[in-house]
Amino acid sequence: MSNVYKPGLFCGKTALITGGGSGIGFAIAQTLGLLGCRVVIAARDTERLSQASARLAAQGIDVIAHEVNIRDPQSIISLFTTLQSSGITLDLLVNNAGGQFAAPAREISPNGFKAVVELNLNGTFLMSQGFAEQCINRNQSGAIVNIVLCQENGLPGMAHAAAARAGVVNLTKTLAWEWASHHIRVNAIAPGTIRTSGLENYDQTQLQAGIDKILIKRMGEPEEVAQSVAFLASPAAAFITGICLAQDGGEHLTGASVQC
Repeated sequence: MSNVYKPGLFCGKTALITGGGSGIGFAIAQTLGLLGCRVVIAARDTERLSQASARLAAQGIDVIAHEVNIRDPQSIISLFTTLQSSGITLDLLVNNAGGQFAAPAREISPNGFKAVVELNLNGTFLMSQGFAEQCINRNQSGAIVNIVLCQENGLPGMAHAAAARAGVVNLTKTLAWEWASHHIRVNAIAPGTIRTSGLENYDQTQLQAGIDKILIKRMGEPEEVAQSVAFLASPAAAFITGICLAQDGGEHLTGASVQC
């Protein structure tokens, strides 16, 4: 998919993308990078980060890779401290890292529920807090885009993830309120069923049944989500904050979802 934006749109800007080593995160890094943005990709898997960094650099993208575990507050502090000491100032944070597993609610253990909430909700908050502190200390504007899930009508088989991501949606609105005076915009995107390798972990018959209910009758592509991130990060969205954009082919209208 080709970019629909003006070349060089993000020249002079730097974006930090968590989970940038694969899937939607990699597509976001690639899209922003090809538009002139310097991209910092951060994740736990250093081998995957290294491979992603090489692929991006081969396309002429200015890329920096950093290891981070967003479930660990000290790891997040270390990331921002390292970037700051390296003279890297951030203009955009994309909270894309996250994860979950499919299971009926009765089978989710306390530790399983806690782990998913810590990763998706707590990690997003701590990353956002670290980014905002840097922006405020420099008296510089910034933008945050949170990647969540299509869960507004519930998400059977994903009670832990749906609860955590719903928390992120409300967090998005709350931070938009609190940080508007600091010229920090905070928005979210709720992708529906997107064609990534992660879908291999789900029952394919049930997955197809869900896709058949989507109004546009197909899965989305990671690059489509990336284009929406580029919009929300761009000057075209300068008057937009506190929203959650459903990018799901109408999935939120039909209630289609992966079922366990």
